Amino acid sequence: MATPENSDSIPAAALQAKRRGFEPIVTAVDETVAGYQLADEIDVRTVDPLEREREHVDPWDRLTTEARAIGFPGLIAHRNPDAAVDYSRSYRQAMDTDRYTIDAVASPTVETTPRVLAAIPAYNEAATIEDVVADALEYADEVLVVDDGSTDDTATLAREAGAAVLEHEENSGYGGSLKTIFREADRAHADHLVILDGDGQHDPEDIHTLVETQRETDAELVIGSRFEPESDTTFPLYRRGGLFVVNTLTNLGLGIVRPSSWIGDTQSGFRAYDRTAIESLAADDSIGNEMGASTDILHHAHHQSFAIDEVGTTVSYDVDNASSQNPIAHGIHLVTNILRTVEEERPISSLGIPGLLSATCGIGFAYLTMANYIDSGTFPLGLALVSIFFTLAGIFACFTSIILHSLNKHSQRVAETTHAKY
Repeated sequence: MATPENSDSIPAAALQAKRRGFEPIVTAVDETVAGYQLADEIDVRTVDPLEREREHVDPWDRLTTEARAIGFPGLIAHRNPDAAVDYSRSYRQAMDTDRYTIDAVASPTVETTPRVLAAIPAYNEAATIEDVVADALEYADEVLVVDDGSTDDTATLAREAGAAVLEHEENSGYGGSLKTIFREADRAHADHLVILDGDGQHDPEDIHTLVETQRETDAELVIGSRFEPESDTTFPLYRRGGLFVVNTLTNLGLGIVRPSSWIGDTQSGFRAYDRTAIESLAADDSIGNEMGASTDILHHAHHQSFAIDEVGTTVSYDVDNASSQNPIAHGIHLVTNILRTVEEERPISSLGIPGLLSATCGIGFAYLTMANYIDSGTFPLGLALVSIFFTLAGIFACFTSIILHSLNKHSQRVAETTHAKY
C-alpha cells in the first residue's frame, strides 16, 4: 500500500517481487501518491484508492477482496516496502497456513550500517561455514552469508554462528551470489565490503589488512594476492601455470601492456571494496553469474577508473571442503570468457588487425598460386585453397570488427546521452 512515507520504495519492491515470480498488486491511500502512479506506469497491477467517504474501510481488506476476485490463491502483505522480503520463507509460510492473507517474512538482512561488512558466498559449506563466520566476526562489524541453493545445513549453521543469511532458492552461480552481496552491501550502506570464501581457504584475519590498506591508499578495490611477497601460498604446478595464462590474458584484455602495471592475482576471490565501488557494482547488471564474474568485476573497475591495490595473503589449499570444480574446465571457461570480453570491447585489436594480416597472407598465397601456374602451367589447387581460406577469413574478421566497433561507439553515445539527460 503506497503512502507518502513509503512512496519511493514502492516501484523497487514491486519489481523485486516480479523478479522472484510473484505478481505484485498495489493500492494507495490517495491516487496522488507518486509510488502508486509509478507502479501503474511500470505495468504493475494497481487497485484504485478508496473514495474519501469510505476511508473507514481497511485498504488491506480491499486488496484482499480484489486479489480473491482476480483469482490469486493467496496474498502476502508487504507492509513495509522499505524492508527486504524473504520470498522463499514467505511462500512456505503461505503454503503452511489456511489463512488467505499473511504478512511477508522480513529478510534476515544486515540491519545496521556496518563500517566493515564481511560477505561469504556459500554453496554446501556446512563443514566449514561456522568457523569461517565466527573468525570473520572478530574482524568485521557484520557477516553476511549468501547461501546459493545449498542442499545441506549451510544456512542454518551460518545463522547459528551469528551471520545474517540470504538464501537463493536455486543455485545461481558464484557471480549470482556476488551480485546479491553487492546489492545488500549497498542497501546497508557499508563503508567497506570484504568478500571471502566459505571453504576455509582464506584467513579471516587478513580482513583487517585489506581494510587498513584501503583506508591508507583510498583504493576502491584491494585484492588479497597470492603472488605478493608477504604471501606464503604453495601452488600445485598445474594451478600456477593456469593462473599465469589467465592473469596474462586478463591484463592484456584490460589493455594493460606493461607487466610492471599488471594486476598480479586477477582471480583472487579475497577482495575489499569501498563505498564507491559497492554502489557502482550494485548497479551493474552485466556481471555474469559464473566464476568469470571475478574478471567481469575487474573490467568494471577498469572502465570506472578505480584504483586497484594488492596485498599479500596466504591461501590454504589443504582444506577438507575445497572447491571440487574441475580446474581444467574452470580454466577453459575463464579463458573463453576473457576472449569473448576482449572481442566485444576491443574488436579492432582482437579481430580487425588479425583479420587484416590474414587477408594480406591470403593475397600473398594468391600471388604464389598465380606465379606457380604461370611458370609451370600446373595449377596448385592446395595453395589456391589456402589463399581463399586466409583471404575470406581475414575479410570476414575485418568486417566483423568494424560492425562491433560501430555498435560499441553507438552504445557509448546512447549511454552518454542518457547520463546527460538524467
